[in-house]
Amino acid sequence: MPYPLQGYQYRSTPSIGIAPFTGTESTTVSELLKQADLAMYQAKAAGRNTLRFFDPQMQAVVTARAALETDLRAALAQDEFFLHFQPQLRQSGAIAGVEALLRWKHTQRGMVPPSDFIALAEETGLIVPLGRWVLHHACKLLASWQNDPLRRDLTMAVNVSSSQFRSPSFVDDVARVLAITGAPSGQLKLELTESVLVEDMESTIATMEALRAYGVGFSLDDFGTGYSSLSYLKRMPLDQLKIDQSFVRDVLSDPNDAAIVHTIIGLSRSLGLDVIAEGVETEEQRISLGEAGCDLYQGYLFSKPLPVADLEAFLTQALKG
Repeated sequence: MPYPLQGYQYRSTPSIGIAPFTGTESTTVSELLKQADLAMYQAKAAGRNTLRFFDPQMQAVVTARAALETDLRAALAQDEFFLHFQPQLRQSGAIAGVEALLRWKHTQRGMVPPSDFIALAEETGLIVPLGRWVLHHACKLLASWQNDPLRRDLTMAVNVSSSQFRSPSFVDDVARVLAITGAPSGQLKLELTESVLVEDMESTIATMEALRAYGVGFSLDDFGTGYSSLSYLKRMPLDQLKIDQSFVRDVLSDPNDAAIVHTIIGLSRSLGLDVIAEGVETEEQRISLGEAGCDLYQGYLFSKPLPVADLEAFLTQALKG
């Protein structure tokens, strides 16, 4: 209910966490307060102005997250990460390049899905050193191809998180990696999400232009799933739009997805941008995308993400053909 305060009507919207306690448990006062605090944050996460009761599962989630964070920090120091690479093909079937994808194999957990640790790395700030590691190793492979006439024109796509992109040292980090590895900057393509572009447009443009001066290109990842403002598309020095796999998956069965795909392809052409579709799994999807004007593809129809040795074998076979 509203309440008066010095002539004004105020409303309070509390988020309340409740820790049930019968007085018979061996729970300490400190533990009870922690439980209530956890429940309060669940109330906030549920939209605020509500209440939540503590559940032991809440503590289990927090404990598991803390353990994963500890392991994530150790993994960076112990070099438990490696890269897989997924080929990107042209309409003709020729290899255009690859996308570098981060993988983590823990000594006890085994393979940890990216969906389990990437978001945590973002939240904890570990994504910045992790992103530097990915960039360095991807550029090392890109540089190694320069003496091979069949590989020297391939591009390397590397995902860049918002936190990494906003780091004051990001431009210098990229320049340093290019200098150390000898990778050709014109064949490095940084994949950005729409959230990066809308946070601070002027700063974003300045960073992109600084990297563009080195010859680095940019692809807009998962296009159509976020803000998709046309105002930033005309201002950003982009090279490519990437059609999200959620639209590709149902392009044959959902008229709305088909319309979105056609719109993205048409928009790309109007702006002079390349367009690539990810998550292509069937020949029927590829044909439909090709008829719509899509010129680049990535997905299980062509190849799953491959470790370096398997990638090199795949490229040798494909490029010789």
